[in-house]
Amino acid sequence: MSAALQMTAFGLALLSTLFLLLATCTDCWMVNADDSLEVSHKCRGLWRECVTNMQDGVRTCDQYDSILADHPVKIVVTRTLLISADLLAGLALAALLLGLDCVKFLREAPRVKLKMCYGAGVTLGIGSILGLVGSVWYAVDVYVERAMLVSRNIFLGVHYDFGWSCWLGMAGSTGCFAASVLLTCCLC
Repeated sequence: MSAALQMTAFGLALLSTLFLLLATCTDCWMVNADDSLEVSHKCRGLWRECVTNMQDGVRTCDQYDSILADHPVKIVVTRTLLISADLLAGLALAALLLGLDCVKFLREAPRVKLKMCYGAGVTLGIGSILGLVGSVWYAVDVYVERAMLVSRNIFLGVHYDFGWSCWLGMAGSTGCFAASVLLTCCLC
């Protein structure tokens, strides 16, 4: 039972870590949400802004000037939290891999392997919380920005909604949290 639980947690942690990495690297955190006849599809991400022409499929991206330039708070906070979540999830994944019962590393010390699994679970939990806070922070900021424009009856031509990268960050964080619960609570 313990080996099956460990493998399930490892698979979930691996998939969720990949989701977090993809969410951090991709550039569709906000998408234009207008129902009018648009000739282009706009995506804003943490690192750049891209526009895809709907007629011919040509995509152009403008990278933000510098990582250290003055950016909106939502971008800086989300970058920081997601990069931290990625690093913690990767570290936890490496510790979990070495702590699995099916891996020959430290086979003569099962208590040490169990502590490695617990440590990986705690690290995954911290990383998942950071990733979830970053993703939700960004989503709430997008929602508040849009709600303020609508409440003031301001139309700038483009309204943005949550993009698939934002949802991917939330899914990856939730998966890491579920793997953390499996490792810390169910391995008794």
